[in-house]
Amino acid sequence: MVIIFFDWTIEDFPNLLHCPFIYFPLWHKWYLERGNGWNNYKGLTWKLTHNKAWDKFFKFVGFTKGWQTRTDTRYLKQTLPELKHIFRPKDKIMNKAEGLIKEMKQTSELVVGVHIRRGDYATWNNGRFFYELEDYHQFMLRIKQLNKDRRVSFFISSNEDFSLDIFKDCECRRFGKEPSGAILDLYTLSLCDRIIGPFSSYSRWASFIGEAPLCFLESKEQQFTEESFSKIVDYFHFENGKEILDW
Repeated sequence: MVIIFFDWTIEDFPNLLHCPFIYFPLWHKWYLERGNGWNNYKGLTWKLTHNKAWDKFFKFVGFTKGWQTRTDTRYLKQTLPELKHIFRPKDKIMNKAEGLIKEMKQTSELVVGVHIRRGDYATWNNGRFFYELEDYHQFMLRIKQLNKDRRVSFFISSNEDFSLDIFKDCECRRFGKEPSGAILDLYTLSLCDRIIGPFSSYSRWASFIGEAPLCFLESKEQQFTEESFSKIVDYFHFENGKEILDW
């Protein structure tokens, strides 16, 4: 497999970068880290992947965009162990993720990951899945009520800066500003016992790669049962058979 365009976070995944059957012809560290190399590369990537003429050319020579392969789920189940290896982040990231979850487990029986995505969700789908921070607080309190016989804590994943004090009566942890923060949050979510969050490929990947039961937040008044949570088995399906719309 040849991958022409890749994200700058590629270095967070050494097993992917050095996988024997995946080749990155434009990966030249000496150039990318020299001067304005990464910015030049990101600019080139955007121009060539958001241009109809180049789309036709890439299709003609046999290339495809990764996003367009999300419907091909034929080999996901049998290749999951290999995928976990290939997409395991570098040890520095995983050690932090595993360390935090281990700490939380010392005082909690259930760690629930909360993916708080706002920002662009204020307008995406006319704001249908945009929730105020207080809405997330109420979701968390309902999760606590569902598991009232167990001590529950919450890992918060968000790119927003806010105090955890707003989540009254909820024991919460999160990372501060960290290198590779998005990847660190993503894989910490994957280690949680449960995950909640709005419709997003981010929490979907965390559930899939970590085999962690996920529940999408579909309305402010949403209630939870144990059956609300299920593992993601492919981009469009939960393990319980529930289908996910292609938003």
